[in-house]
Amino acid sequence: MTLARGFSESRIILLCALTFRCRVAILAKCKKCEVNTVSNLTDFEREKYRRQIMIPGFGEEAQEKLKASSAMVMRVGGLGGPIALWLAAAGVGRLVLAHAGKLTASNLNRQILMRGDSIGQPRAPQAAETIRRFNPDCDVVAIGDEPTPERVEEWVTQVDVVCLATPDFAERHWISDACVRLRKPMVFAGMDDMQAQLTTMVPGLTPCVRCLLPEVPEWWDPLGFPVLGAVPGSLGGLAATEAIKMLTGFGTPLLGKLLVYDCADMTFATFEISRDPNCPACAGVSA
Repeated sequence: MTLARGFSESRIILLCALTFRCRVAILAKCKKCEVNTVSNLTDFEREKYRRQIMIPGFGEEAQEKLKASSAMVMRVGGLGGPIALWLAAAGVGRLVLAHAGKLTASNLNRQILMRGDSIGQPRAPQAAETIRRFNPDCDVVAIGDEPTPERVEEWVTQVDVVCLATPDFAERHWISDACVRLRKPMVFAGMDDMQAQLTTMVPGLTPCVRCLLPEVPEWWDPLGFPVLGAVPGSLGGLAATEAIKMLTGFGTPLLGKLLVYDCADMTFATFEISRDPNCPACAGVSA
C-alpha cells in the first residue's frame, strides 16, 4: 500500500473509519430531520408516547395513524370503560362513546369512568369527562341515546373501528350488521362470571356476530349476570390492543380466532372460528 508522506497505514485506516462515522452521523441526522419535518406529532406527543413508539415495528408511523384515527366504543361500562381509557391513553384522536341510561350503585364495582358521587346521572357524559381529563387532546363524543338499528348505523359511519362491549344481544346484532354493511372492522368482546372471550371481525374476511350467535338466547339477562370488575377490566385492555392493531397495521389481530380465558384458574385457549355460508348478514360479502 502506498502511503502519503508522514502517514502510517494504521493512521490512514483510523482516518477512514472516522470519516465514515461522520458521514453516517450526518446522514442519520438528515434522515431524522426529514422524518420530523413530515411528522404530524408535536414534541410533547413524542415524549408522551415515547415508551410505545420504542416498540420495534411501531414507531412514529403507528403513532401518527392513531392520532388520525377514530374509534367507537359501544357501552362504556365495566368492559367498554377500560377499552375507551386505553384507546385514549394510546393516542387515538377521536372517540365516540355510546351508552344510554343512568349510573346506579351496582355499577360502581366495575365502571371505572364513572364517579361515585354521580349516582342517578347519565353515564355517557361522565365517561366522556373522565376521558377528556385524562387526555385533553382526544376529541370525545358522548352519545346518551338509546340504540336502534338506524341510530347505530349512523354512529358506526363516523369511525374507523368499532369496539363492541355491550352485553345486550340485540345491540350486538345491530352493531355487527351495521359494520358489515359499512365494511367497518369490529372488535367483539364479551364476558360472564369469571370467563371472557375476544375476537376481531372484518366484513367478508371473518365471521360476524350473527355467524357465531344467530339468535338471542332466551335465558340471557343483560343485567343479571355476575361480574368481578377486574375481569372485564382485563378484557378491556386486550380489546383495546386489538383495536390499536387494526388502526395501525401493527401486530397480528385475532382474525378468524376466538380467545377464551377463565380468570378463576387463569387458563387461556384460542379457537379457530369460521363464517356461516348461510348467514343472513354477511353471506356473499367479500373482503
